[in-house]
Amino acid sequence: MFAVPENTIAVAGAPAVAHPALIARAYAADRARWRDQLSYDPDERYTALIDRTDGEEVWLMTWLPGQSTDLHDHGAVSGAFTLVSGSLTERVARGGERPAEVLNALTAGQTRVFGPGYVHQVTNTGTDPAISIHVYREARPPMGRYRLDPVTGPQPL
Repeated sequence: MFAVPENTIAVAGAPAVAHPALIARAYAADRARWRDQLSYDPDERYTALIDRTDGEEVWLMTWLPGQSTDLHDHGAVSGAFTLVSGSLTERVARGGERPAEVLNALTAGQTRVFGPGYVHQVTNTGTDPAISIHVYREARPPMGRYRLDPVTGPQPL
């Protein structure tokens, strides 16, 4: 007979750092964590910090029809956002040898991920208010603003 060796494989634990998309989805699903901060601003997109940990910040954002961000990046920070309700359009601008502009129509439940060098604009092009949860790895940085050049792609302002 053969002896059965002791288990030498470590039991899988929870990851030390969760992906921003997973965090955004978890907060989006748990409305009790942010429902009391829900508000709308008729003049501009509403934002509220709903949680801060050692590794990230979680923000609630509301968008009335027509409200948007400028074309921007998030510096060296990565993150994700999940649309809770409504619809948003994300315009992504890419530079390089073949500049491109891509439009992503987002509906409730969809998540987008971004990282350093990702330049985009988010707009509520729908007819209903929209709610989204945004997660930033590290503190939410000041946004770098851009204009889109059709030949060279996004250019810093």
